[in-house]
Amino acid sequence: MAVRNIVRIDEDKCTGCGLCATACAEGAIQIVDGKACLVSDSYCDGLGACLGHCPEGAITIEPREADEFDERAVRTHLAQPQKEQPSFVCPGMASHQFQRDQTPESDAAPEDVPSQLTHWPVQLTLVSPTAPQFAEADLLLAADCVPFAVGDFHRRFLKDRSLIIGCPKLDDAQFYIEKLTQIVRSNNLRSLMVVHMEVPCCSGLTHIAREAIALSGKAMSFLDITVSLRGSMIRSEVVKVGPVVEAKR
Repeated sequence: MAVRNIVRIDEDKCTGCGLCATACAEGAIQIVDGKACLVSDSYCDGLGACLGHCPEGAITIEPREADEFDERAVRTHLAQPQKEQPSFVCPGMASHQFQRDQTPESDAAPEDVPSQLTHWPVQLTLVSPTAPQFAEADLLLAADCVPFAVGDFHRRFLKDRSLIIGCPKLDDAQFYIEKLTQIVRSNNLRSLMVVHMEVPCCSGLTHIAREAIALSGKAMSFLDITVSLRGSMIRSEVVKVGPVVEAKR
């Protein structure tokens, strides 16, 4: 058994969102009893592709004694049917049913309520970093589900802001970081607001914003807002980010 680089998972920081397990092409990480765990040293190549996908910073690479990476064992492992894990359900996938609020709605017809959207497209994958709506903009980065949960999303968050949306769980987080880095670097943004759902995986949007600002070379603060599944604001925090400083050789 030799000393080599291998994944280490801090269970105290892990929320069980599952983003690392999805990112691991070798299937070395699985969610067990609500926590990420390394199922076998021989499945982990130690390259750390999972690191950038953990919104909580719970994954690091450390040198320690471990079985050698076994590519043949990985292929056999990936070919096996995945075992169900009935003891754990990702919080973002748990089923909920809500009682509708019986408060009377406005007499105004839906078509009389104006949209506050000022541009198209809005999906982060599709927008151009140099699109005119981003120049000196108050930028709103929202998780895909937020507008459906927040009844007055247009009035509360979208009004007077340029919008981009994305899903940190289902989409390519690294691509999002690179695209948002270009937007921050290419435009003199007045402000940035990040709005995401309370489920752990959705906090990946905060990680994307933090990494993008750092890589842009700018120092910038952004308002990070968490909303509940019923659409109420449950947390608001100012996050300060400085540029990445390369270590001197």
